[in-house]
Amino acid sequence: MLKDAECFTHIYLRTGRTDMRLGIDGLLAVIGGQMELDPTEPGSIFLFCGHKKDRIKALIFEGDGWLLCYKRLTGDCSYQWPRDESEAGKLTKQQFRWLMEQLKEYPRNDVPEEELKKLMPWSETLPDCCKQLKKQS
Repeated sequence: MLKDAECFTHIYLRTGRTDMRLGIDGLLAVIGGQMELDPTEPGSIFLFCGHKKDRIKALIFEGDGWLLCYKRLTGDCSYQWPRDESEAGKLTKQQFRWLMEQLKEYPRNDVPEEELKKLMPWSETLPDCCKQLKKQS
């Protein structure tokens, strides 16, 4: 479910660490207070990550109530979550897809490293395909 962003018109990512013990009401307080956004904005999804980068929460308003999703990755997988508020806030659908794929599956090898950095400014590490492309240049 979280890998498909087509139904969302606004994708908001809370940078930094969020207390993952928060439930719907606590996350609503974060959205309205710290993020200064309207949590009932139609077509919006709000994403949160805690200290461990292997789990995220997503909060969605469906018109008649709230949907709280919790995803925990298995194995050694983790999200490369932006920790600095200047790194990200509102995502494009493509950025959302890459984030849900744990930033390991980027576009084909023909995308230059500089372009990927523009698309994913918070990513500390680039995938091997980009490193190989950079060496060939």
